[in-house]
Amino acid sequence: MATTAATTHDSRVLPGIHTRLSRRGLLPAEHLVDAGYTSLTHLEQATREHQVTVSGPLRSNPTRQHRQNEGFARDDFHIDYDRQKVTCPQGQVSQGWHGPYPTSSPTAAPLIVARFAKSQCQSCPARAQYTTSRESTRTVGFPPRELRDLQLRVRTEQQTPEWKTRYAVRSGVEGTVNEFAHGYGMRRCRYRGQGKAHIQHVLTAIAVNIERLSRLPPTEEAPTPRRPTAFQNYLDQREIPRPKSWRTLGS
Repeated sequence: MATTAATTHDSRVLPGIHTRLSRRGLLPAEHLVDAGYTSLTHLEQATREHQVTVSGPLRSNPTRQHRQNEGFARDDFHIDYDRQKVTCPQGQVSQGWHGPYPTSSPTAAPLIVARFAKSQCQSCPARAQYTTSRESTRTVGFPPRELRDLQLRVRTEQQTPEWKTRYAVRSGVEGTVNEFAHGYGMRRCRYRGQGKAHIQHVLTAIAVNIERLSRLPPTEEAPTPRRPTAFQNYLDQREIPRPKSWRTLGS
């Protein structure tokens, strides 16, 4: 259970979650998360540092051309990392390659920017499909190679039926979130201060677990007896009588 300030973005919490799970030996092989946690940098970090595959909807290309499905978006350009060149759909090759630049957000990937010259863009017959500006030329921004490869692979996997079937398991998590929010009033803090709010969250989670366990049907199988302690084994080996453990009384 993690409690943060309301202004903290979900994706910034993910590395800390993995670190705490690692300390307790509870890291999963695959971590199903919602779109708020799928920062490209944190997907790569989880694989590199903890060997955890983070699965969740990755944001699509944010460019205007991609959102409106008009013109040439970033994915229509060919990126040659070795030559540090970008080729547009019309065959023009970029004249500048800058970066990677760090971004202001810790959850955003570093950005490489490729620029085309005015002489290439102003006379282009397909200029309207590249940019709406009359003066500036087209620039293309994209992450470094390893992050770009990861981005393309994840977006491709998300379109497969196998990925969608596997990710559907997360519906149980969303049901739990809904239960906390609407059944136990977790959208409102009963105490002032983040520390006290965290105690509220932990106690509420314990109460939810107890309530769920109370709804389980009784089992017909006898409970598994507790294993003898080292001291009890010592008494048994020497045939010294010992009283029953309180856990086995009545059995």
